[in-house]
This record gives sequence, C-alpha cells and structure tokens, in this order.
Amino acid sequence: MTSPIAFIDLAAQRARVGSRIDEAMLRVLASCRFVNGPEVTAFETQLAAFAGAKHAVSCSSGTDALALLLMAWGVKAGDAVFCPAFTFCATAEVVPWVGATPVFVDVKEDTFNMDPESLEQAIAVAIEQGLDPRVVIPVDLFGQPADYDAILPIAEKYGLKVLCDTAQGFGGTWNNKRTGSIGDATATSFFPAKPLGCYGDGGAILTDDEELVAVLKSLREHGQGVDKYQNVRIGMTARLDTIQAAVLIEKLAIFEEEIAARERVARRYNELLKDVATVPVVDPRATSVWAQYTIRLAPGVRDGLAETLKAEGVPTAVYYRLPMHLQPAYRHYPSAGAILPVCEALAEEVISLPMHAYLDEATQDRIVDAVKRALAA
Repeated sequence: MTSPIAFIDLAAQRARVGSRIDEAMLRVLASCRFVNGPEVTAFETQLAAFAGAKHAVSCSSGTDALALLLMAWGVKAGDAVFCPAFTFCATAEVVPWVGATPVFVDVKEDTFNMDPESLEQAIAVAIEQGLDPRVVIPVDLFGQPADYDAILPIAEKYGLKVLCDTAQGFGGTWNNKRTGSIGDATATSFFPAKPLGCYGDGGAILTDDEELVAVLKSLREHGQGVDKYQNVRIGMTARLDTIQAAVLIEKLAIFEEEIAARERVARRYNELLKDVATVPVVDPRATSVWAQYTIRLAPGVRDGLAETLKAEGVPTAVYYRLPMHLQPAYRHYPSAGAILPVCEALAEEVISLPMHAYLDEATQDRIVDAVKRALAA
C-alpha cells in the first residue's frame, strides 16, 4: 500500500529547523520568563520589519487580533462591519463580541476575495437598516491579498476603518507592499497550519498607528494603565507566550525561502492541472503565499474526487462548504443581497490539495496523477 501524503507537512519543516527551535525553547525554559519574555519583543520587532510596518503587537491568536482591533476602535452596537461571506468564521465571529453587526459581502469569481461592487451594495443595505458603517475586513484568502486598489477608496468614501485579515496571506504582497503594511491595521494568525505558524495558538496586529499600539497593549493585558493593577479600560488576556515567540523567530528566519518554495509548487500544480480543473488565479498586482492550493470543479464532482483520492492516500480539504451568510449562527445578519451567488457556487465546487514548502516533485506528481485519473473516471 502506498504511504499517505501529508496535507501540510510540518514534520518536514521540523526536520530542517527543529534543532534550532528546540534550542530556542530550551533558552526560554531556562530563563523561566514564560510571559512577556524578551523573545516576544524581539519577535515583534522582526515581524514589523519583515512586513514593512512601524509596529507589531503580538497576541494569543488571529481571532483575538481581530477582536482587539475592534475593541480599540470602539466598535459597538449599531455599527456595521463588512466581511466577505467566503471566509473562516473568525473574520465575522469577533463582530458580535463587541455588539456590532456583521454584514456579508460576496467575493470575486477569479480570486475568491471580497468583491468591491458587492461591498458598495452591502454598505447601502447597512445604511438602509439604520446601521453606522464603521469597518471593512478584507480577507487575503488562501494566501492572496484582496483588491486593495478598489477597497481602500470605498473605505475612504464612507469613512470606514480597513482591518486587513491576513491570517492566510501574511507574507504576500499587493503592489509590492507586504500584507501588514496596508490599510489602518492588519490582523494575522500563527496557527500551526498557516504559512508562518507556531507550535500552538498565536497571532499579531501590524500598524503604523502609534496611539493605537498603546491601546492594543493595554487591552491585551486586562486594560491595564500604569501597571497591571490599574485598569483604565475593559480588556482581555491576549498575550503571545514567550515560547511561541521563540519558535516564530526561528521560522521567520526561513520564511522568505519557504514562500519561494510554495510559489514553485503552486506554479507546477497550475501547469499540470490546468487542463482538468479551474486552477487558481493570482492578480498581476499581487503575490500569494499559497496558504491553500484550491481548484474549482464542475458542480457535483468534488465529493467523489475527495473519496477517490482518500482511498489513494491523498488528503484533501474543502474551504468552505457553507458560506458565512448561510451558517446557522450568522444567517440572521444582513448581506449585500438575498443571495451571494459567487460564494454559494464556490461552496459547492472548490477543493484544496496538499500544499506546503516541502512538497517534492515526486509526491506532487503522485497527487496530480491521482486527480487526473479520478476526474477521467
């Protein structure tokens, strides 16, 4: 029997940098500075420099990064926050946390990212319903930045804050600017499966706004003031553990090389699969970090393909089977329209194949051959 293939091969990465990471973690264990140790500040400095942002504020997860920004901006009941419907739930989940209303937006056929025309429609819907448009959260889905050339002017027109959700796209570029240096602020995630992941949960906020940074640092420490026993606002516990910062310092050191490797894998997939599936398109103004490699198939084909591949030891995943505006917990919230046609079509047609920086050509050929055989059958 052929051996199963890893969907994301963290073990291969660990074989490369594991000893360095082990040493970094042991230094933290020896210091016993498990919370707010020097590695946290060092990582924040390096992360900001990599992204081209003035400041990075690390935190406990990508979800908390989103929430901290909404809290810092005073988003509240009666406010509208615009989210693509084709995204992981965390993008919208944080909006009701602060009492605000998520308003769902359709996505583009080619990149699967937020559709600017649908955003305009969603803003009109929010205003009709008496909501105050406050924030738009473009998502850099599957590793590719959203269309910021179109979204930023719309945000300016309506006075919206732009919170870039680059949990999947950190390291990508838009017009040669890294994600993390676009919009008012950026939230990202270091969940282990992300292109830049730690060994647990972690996240960060990137921004050029120094006053915002001061508020964020207070909020992530219970709303502290001059010290942790003075509380000047309602906050939360949202720190990045020192051990995770130590892991991330070592992974950031090889991140550029891994991005280049992911690009090679994706280009090869595109060339080998373009005749049997709709392969991913990257906007010419963008570069992707390929958090996922996602193809699109004719309706009704996907689930059979997944079963056939599973039997051959090739794992797949579906991001996302149910768009946000159709999720049971979110379907009562407003949307740009009664239906969001692109989101709803994609949910029936997309499937993701193994993708990581250490996917060798022989393994990739095995995946592609299995896909082609299954689709031919």
